[in-house]
Amino acid sequence: MRITVKRLLKKYGYPPDLEKMAIETVLKQAELMYQNEVEEFTY
Repeated sequence: MRITVKRLLKKYGYPPDLEKMAIETVLKQAELMYQNEVEEFTY
């Protein structure tokens, strides 16, 4: 997933110096979404 995000950032001209922070943000969001889905599924 990290590679996919990195490729998309490059494709759309995201500044390279902000790339690492953007990737971490996207991965954190995906992790939180996953946790929400698991919690909803288990109840």
